[in-house]
Amino acid sequence: MDKTTEFVEYISQAYNPKGDYIYLGAAMLNGKTFADAAVKIPLKTMNRHGLIAGATGTGKTKTLQILAENLSQKGVPVLLMDVKGDLSGIAKPSAGEDFLYERHKKLDFPFKASKAPVEFLSISEQDGVRLRATVSEFGPVLLSRILDVTPTQEGILAIIFKYCDDHHLPLLDLKDLKKMLQYITDEGRESIENEYGRISKASTGAILRKIVALEQQGAERFFGERSFEVTDLTRKNENGHGYVNIMRLTDIQDKPKLFSTFMLSLLAEIYTTFPEEGDREKPKLVLFIDEAHLIFKEASDALLDQIESIVKLIRSKGVGLYFVTQNPTDVPSEVLGQLGLKIQHALRAFTAKDRKAIKLSAENYPISKYYDTKNELTALGIGEALVSALDEKGRPLALAATMLRAPMSRMDILTNNELKDLILQSELRTKYNEEIDRESAYELLNKKIEEAKAKEAKEKAEIEALERKKAINRTNNRNSGKTQGAIIKVLTSATFIRGVMGVLNKLLK
Repeated sequence: MDKTTEFVEYISQAYNPKGDYIYLGAAMLNGKTFADAAVKIPLKTMNRHGLIAGATGTGKTKTLQILAENLSQKGVPVLLMDVKGDLSGIAKPSAGEDFLYERHKKLDFPFKASKAPVEFLSISEQDGVRLRATVSEFGPVLLSRILDVTPTQEGILAIIFKYCDDHHLPLLDLKDLKKMLQYITDEGRESIENEYGRISKASTGAILRKIVALEQQGAERFFGERSFEVTDLTRKNENGHGYVNIMRLTDIQDKPKLFSTFMLSLLAEIYTTFPEEGDREKPKLVLFIDEAHLIFKEASDALLDQIESIVKLIRSKGVGLYFVTQNPTDVPSEVLGQLGLKIQHALRAFTAKDRKAIKLSAENYPISKYYDTKNELTALGIGEALVSALDEKGRPLALAATMLRAPMSRMDILTNNELKDLILQSELRTKYNEEIDRESAYELLNKKIEEAKAKEAKEKAEIEALERKKAINRTNNRNSGKTQGAIIKVLTSATFIRGVMGVLNKLLK
C-alpha cells in the first residue's frame, strides 16, 4: 500500500462517526485534496468546545459560518458574537458563485445554497433584540470579579446585597447600586454598621469609581429590565432548524470590560438555568465567540478563574463554546486545554515573535507522521485548515490538513434594508425592547431618605416651636414680676404713705 492510499484509509477510518455529523471538507496531503478522505465532525462531540484560529484573511469567519449554519440545519441553536459585523449574511442563501462550485467539485460534495433562521441581538446602541440583566442576577461574587475589587470591597458588596434582600430593595440597574453605596456611606451608615459592622468610606468610594468606569463603556444599557431569558436562545423554527442568534457587537471593540461583563453574565446564567444533560446526541446550544481575545484582554486573575470554571462545567449542560481568534496564544492555556475541536488556519511568520508563536501553536496538535505541523501552518491556503477533533468517545482523532467546504449562506453582509426588515419581523423584539424602570432600590431609598428628612424637619420645627413658647413664657413671667414690684414699691413709699395718712386725717376731722 503506497503512502497516499494509506493516508486516505487512515483519515477515512478516523473520521467515520457512527452517529450524525457535520461534513467539514476533505483531507489534503502534499497540496492535493482527497475527496475520499472526508473530514466529518461528530455532532455528539460539539459540546466539547473548540477553537478556530488563524491569521487575518485566512478564512476563520467562513469556517465559523460553516459550522453555525450546519448546526442550525441539524436542529442545534447557535449564538454568534459578531464583533466585526460580517456574519449577517447567514440569514440569506448564497448566490452560488462559480468558485464555490469549483471547490465542491474538488471535494466531490454537492453545493446547495441555503439560509438559516436568524435573530439579531444587541447590548449596545445597535438595533436588535435588547439583552439585559439585573444587578441582582449577577450577585456579589460575580460582580466583584467583573469590577476587580479587593476582598474588603467584595465584603461591602456582599453586605449591600444582604441588606437589599433583608429590606426588600430590588437591585436592578447601576443607579440602584450607586445609590446603595451612597446610602451606606451617608444617611444609612449608622443603621448599617449597627447591623452588619463598620464600613470604610474609602472602600465605598473605590467601588463607586469602578462602577463609573464600567458605565463609561456603556454598561448602563446592559443592566436593567426586562432580563433576557437564556432559554430564548434555544428556539427552533417550524422546520426544526435551530435559530442562529447573532449578537451585534461592532461598536464595543474598544470596550473589553463591557464585552467580558456580558459574556461572563451570559455563561453564568446559562449554567445556572440549564439542567444537567449528560452526554447528548447533539448539543443544546453552541456559542461562537469571535475576537475572543477581547474577553481575556485586561481581565483580572479572579475573572479568568471564573471563566475557566464555567468553561469546564458548562459542557454538562449540553452547551459548546467555540473561541475564534488570530492566535491560539490569545486564549489562556487553562481554557485552551478544555477545547476538543481545533481548526487552525494559516499563521504568518513575519517576525521572530510570529515564528515563536507558530512553534507554540504547532505543539497544541497531535503528532502526525504525515505532516510537519510547524511548516504546514505557514503553507495552508485560504479556506484550508489543520483540523484536530474528538471521536464519539472523546478520544483525539488524527490531524488532518483540510480543504473546507464553502458556506451555504451568503458570504457577504446584509444590506441595511434587509437587516431592518429581519429585525422588525423578530418575535422577541416586542418582548424585550420595552424599557422598564419599576420602583427599585434607587427610588425606594430616595423615598426613605426624603421621609427621614421630612420627619427630621418636622421634629426640628416642633422643637423650635416649643422653644419659642418657653421663651415667650419666660418673658411674660419677667414682665409680670416687674409690674408687681413697681406697685409694691409705690405702695410702700413714704410719699404714698404720707398722702394716704393726710387723706385719712381730713376724713376723721
